[in-house]
Amino acid sequence: MIKAKNIHKSYGNVHVLKGVDIAISKGELVSIVGKSGAGKSTLLHILGTLDNADKGEILINNQNIGQLSSKQLAHFRNKNIGFIFQFHHLLPEFTAVENVCIPAFIQKTKNNVAEKRAKELLDYLGLSHRLTHKPNQLSGGEQQRVAVARALMNRPAIVFADEPSGNLDSASSKELHQLLFDLKNDFQQTFIIVTHNEELAGMSDRRLVMEDGTFI
Repeated sequence: MIKAKNIHKSYGNVHVLKGVDIAISKGELVSIVGKSGAGKSTLLHILGTLDNADKGEILINNQNIGQLSSKQLAHFRNKNIGFIFQFHHLLPEFTAVENVCIPAFIQKTKNNVAEKRAKELLDYLGLSHRLTHKPNQLSGGEQQRVAVARALMNRPAIVFADEPSGNLDSASSKELHQLLFDLKNDFQQTFIIVTHNEELAGMSDRRLVMEDGTFI
């Protein structure tokens, strides 16, 4: 599914990632924990093709992403990778359905096909009664579930989540965590999750600890 070897990344004189190796299999839910500044989010962004490594190799579904042009990489990312962040980043002027459809529209999916898929996802996530609501009409937990649906829109091979419950209250966090595991179990969805939430990390298939730019 995903293999990364000897990943290095520096910002100026700060060596953030120091030869990281990681391999994730299809259907795994893997959490990455560690103190702030350990390199967790940097690694997530590099694995998710949002940033470039200074050195190393990354294979996603046997595709060496370092061999892709910027245009090819953008297409590969939209088709194969989903993202969930701490803040939902929903477009305020769009409804829940419209927000979920955005990745499909970028891929030039027909409107009726995209809308059908979006409604199915929102229904699965318990939001069938919120289809036409805009983000400011949704609770924090509902907003994040819409963001999860958006991440799943194009049936990605892997979903990267950076502190997905970091902005939610305890009850909403538990609901989101259960939802991620339901998606893993029901659809063999692969997740790599950066989190400070030890409850979520403890439920994961694997809990990886980063310290000073590498796994320990």
